[in-house]
Amino acid sequence: MKISILNAKADEDLKDRRAFIQQSVKMAAVTGLTGLTLFSACAKSDEEEGQKVSPPEDLMQEHGLLNRILLIYDACHLHLINKESFNKQDLGDAAGIIKTFIEDYHEKQEEQSIFPRFRKANQLTELVNVLLQQHAAGRAVTAKIIQLTSNKNLTDVENQQLLTSLVQFTTMYRPHESREDTILFPAFRKLVSSHEYDALGEEFEKNEKKKFGEDGFESVLNKVESLEKRFNLYELAQFTPKI
Repeated sequence: MKISILNAKADEDLKDRRAFIQQSVKMAAVTGLTGLTLFSACAKSDEEEGQKVSPPEDLMQEHGLLNRILLIYDACHLHLINKESFNKQDLGDAAGIIKTFIEDYHEKQEEQSIFPRFRKANQLTELVNVLLQQHAAGRAVTAKIIQLTSNKNLTDVENQQLLTSLVQFTTMYRPHESREDTILFPAFRKLVSSHEYDALGEEFEKNEKKKFGEDGFESVLNKVESLEKRFNLYELAQFTPKI
């Protein structure tokens, strides 16, 4: 009788242990899945966070695109000085990107969202005033370049006017954008709240896609790269000095 009771108790203990082990395995699986889910969610959140571009970073990236067009302007400048023929329409296309992407979009963003905040805070107002004047001057020069490059055969006088316009634009815009990158944009971060800063970055991204499509900046960059290849400026290694 005692042996039967002991065996029954042993069987019950064994069942309890098996049930405990099975429950533990289930809990471990659930915990593991939950952990993976949380990990995936965190990773996704971090990935999405990493894709966000701050307003100054966005504007400075666009300055990089502008600089690549300025190299095209430099190349055309040399062709004109050396009286070498080149496709004026390609230069006109480059100026067209300056107009649509830099002047009608990039600079409008600065004028509507960046400059007014400095004026309201009464900070760097003198710099902002000069930048605004240069935006206006740049648009006039770009219009002149587009008008001149619309003609296939330019007179000597018109070629000189085109050369002058290219020099005027590059001479102004290199210091223009360097002041924005090193003075204005760094100061802007301290000027607004974190919430306003993030919201403005999202607004810039939305405006870019609205104006230039889902690919936005990349689609414009592809056009610039195509022009660089036409002027044999695409390969970066060619700019390395031989020493």
